[in-house]
Amino acid sequence: MIFGHIAKVNPKQYPQAIRFALDYLAKTDFDSMEAGRYPLKGDKIYVQVLDLETKPKAEYLPEVHRNYLDVQYLHSGTEIMGVSTDLGNNAVAVEYNPERDILYYAEAENEQELHCQPGNFAVFFPEDAHRAAIYNGSEKIRKIVVKIAMSEI
Repeated sequence: MIFGHIAKVNPKQYPQAIRFALDYLAKTDFDSMEAGRYPLKGDKIYVQVLDLETKPKAEYLPEVHRNYLDVQYLHSGTEIMGVSTDLGNNAVAVEYNPERDILYYAEAENEQELHCQPGNFAVFFPEDAHRAAIYNGSEKIRKIVVKIAMSEI
C-alpha cells in the first residue's frame, strides 16, 4: 500500500503505470466530469469517477482484488479508508466475483485507518484488504479510482 498527497508525488518512486495514473489524477478537471467509467488504456487502465456518501465503517465490507490494483484519490469531501494486509485469515462474506475482480471479507484483521482530505491518494495492491467512503456521519464525497491491471506493473 502507498499513501500520499497528489501535490507531493515523487514520480521516480513508482512503476510507470502508477506514475501514469498519478499524473492523470493531478492534471484532470474532475469537477467537469460526469460520474462514470472512462478508459485510459482500454481495460488495462481505466478510471471510475464516483459520487458517494460516506457511511459508518460497519456498513462497508473490506474488499480485495486479484487482477487489478486501485489508485484511490479523494477529490472532494472527507473520508476514512481502512486497510490491512490480507494474510488469508479473514472470513469471506461474499465469494470472489471474477467479472468484477472483487472479494468481500466480513472483517479485516489488524485494519488501520487513513484519514483523508482532498488530494490524498492510496494505492491498494491485491494483498491489501481495503474499504473506503467511511466517516462518522454522512458526507458527500467525489472519489476517483484508477484501476490498473497487474499485468501493467
